Amino acid sequence: MQQLPPVIQQEVVNFIDFLTMKWRNQDIAKSDANLRKAGTMPNLIAYMADDFDAPLEDFNNYQ
Repeated sequence: MQQLPPVIQQEVVNFIDFLTMKWRNQDIAKSDANLRKAGTMPNLIAYMADDFDAPLEDFNNYQ
């Protein structure tokens, strides 16, 4: 690396910084995924309409 011109050396350093940040962001995303568990907020939905699963009239043309 010492044989490269200073401009190219800086590009290498910048690329290493980029890869380091990318790696850290992936680790953060993985740790966030581990913290989120299904069913940790029961009874969050206070109301759901009786016809929630009923087909929508807007989509009748697509059948």
